[in-house]
Amino acid sequence: MAGNSNLRKADREKNDEFFTQLTDIEKELRHYKEYFKDKIVFCNCDDPEYSNFWKYFQNNFYFLGLKKLVSTHYNLDGSPSYKMEIVRTDKGNQVGIPDYVKTDLVGNGDFRSDECVAILKEADIVVTNPPFSLFREYVAQLVEYDKKFVIIGNQNAITYKEFLPYLKDNLIWMGNNSGAQIFGVPNDFDRDNTFVENGQKYAKFGNICWFTNLDIKKRHEEMILYRNYNEQDYPKYDNYDAINVDKTADIPCDYFGMMGVPITFLDKYNPEQFELIDGIGRYSVLDNERTRKEGKYLSMINGKAKYFRLIIKRR
Repeated sequence: MAGNSNLRKADREKNDEFFTQLTDIEKELRHYKEYFKDKIVFCNCDDPEYSNFWKYFQNNFYFLGLKKLVSTHYNLDGSPSYKMEIVRTDKGNQVGIPDYVKTDLVGNGDFRSDECVAILKEADIVVTNPPFSLFREYVAQLVEYDKKFVIIGNQNAITYKEFLPYLKDNLIWMGNNSGAQIFGVPNDFDRDNTFVENGQKYAKFGNICWFTNLDIKKRHEEMILYRNYNEQDYPKYDNYDAINVDKTADIPCDYFGMMGVPITFLDKYNPEQFELIDGIGRYSVLDNERTRKEGKYLSMINGKAKYFRLIIKRR
């Protein structure tokens, strides 16, 4: 819980300088090798001097068969940033040394700027750790421009009313791994979740995960269900017509009505086995009117509120 609290505090203060460790990047991206061949990869929140995303793709440029690697980063002080590119050079059947091209940007590298959007339009796949404080806006941009991506985010983004429709419509899903938990941070990052190792300051967060829209084998694995339904173990919500399931592993094998499950269900979500219908807490996420029941949580049972629940149904 301390990690989640620190993440929310960092989000409120818009301190987004979290550097993903190379081992976490390697652990996730090894599942996507087939997608990178002859593609332009854009890391649009990464300074090549520090970013391990840049380092990963630079080190594996020819192994992955990339066509081009592009990186831009945001200068907090508003000064002009730059674009760094690695471009493949092929001479007949001979592979030459890749070209490194550095180009000054007019602006400070904000991913929302016209010049960064122009680079985004050219790219095939976006891979990065976007700013947590702008996660909603960042994902909306990727969807708007129909880009493939592998990104890091807070698992609680699942509860955002703007984000859940993407999951419901199978535009976004969870990656292979639970996500990075330990990030490099600037020396002036002062929280109770930090520690120093070999001169580098780190912070530990909870509930971090990978999000993607590249198809993965894990997404098609069928969950084995073994529990049987009974009214005592699976009560209905006071204000929503669905039964409550406290643990994903406890989804009953013989119930085909609506069920409320924790957000960790998405790590096991197979859209061929289940349908994602809604999300409930104080209101129904998919209800644009944000209907409230006398100020009570829709996920309440006998007057006691449960944490946010995803509403699912067996296919």
